[in-house]
Amino acid sequence: MYFCAYFFNMDILKIAGNNCQAAWEILNNTGIISAWESIGARVNIVGSLKSGLMMKNLDIDLHIYTDKVDIGESFSVMQKLAESLSLKEINYINLTDTDEECIEWHTRYKDRNGKIWKFDMIHIRKGSKYDGVVERATEEISRKLTPEIRETILRIKAQVPDGESIPSIEIYHAVFDGNVKSYKELEQWRRTNPLKNSLEWLP
Repeated sequence: MYFCAYFFNMDILKIAGNNCQAAWEILNNTGIISAWESIGARVNIVGSLKSGLMMKNLDIDLHIYTDKVDIGESFSVMQKLAESLSLKEINYINLTDTDEECIEWHTRYKDRNGKIWKFDMIHIRKGSKYDGVVERATEEISRKLTPEIRETILRIKAQVPDGESIPSIEIYHAVFDGNVKSYKELEQWRRTNPLKNSLEWLP
């Protein structure tokens, strides 16, 4: 099994702190939040940036709320961002006719140091079924983080082999509910305790 030695030779807390600081700087410098606010949206930061648990995956998660999800308005924001930023890829998923009532935008952005960041921008109708669900989970995870749990989560994230994608919520589920301490234990936990609906889980 291959583990990236880089993450074991540095303080994982420092790495997470540096990643989060860089992510906040990117948000401030790119104007992504203000671009969405220009159409009257409320933008919430969720996920690993909000909780301070950002390790190898440089993902910035935004939940964007408007009274209705207008496809044209959503595209207008993305056109503005595509014209002004170094976006290398844009992926559009229309879920407006499902319970999610949203449009998903997934983009890859190259920063000034050449690092690639992923933005997951979920444009959601206010008052829909999942309005605030991820925000509540993020708040609960953040509230229940002890120094030991934080370090365990970051260590497991660092141990995930390069090229393998494991949703962070599954790691949190394993650590909080299964007292999992390592990537090896995580593998076993996921086999015997699959997280069937991540949107319904709270620590």
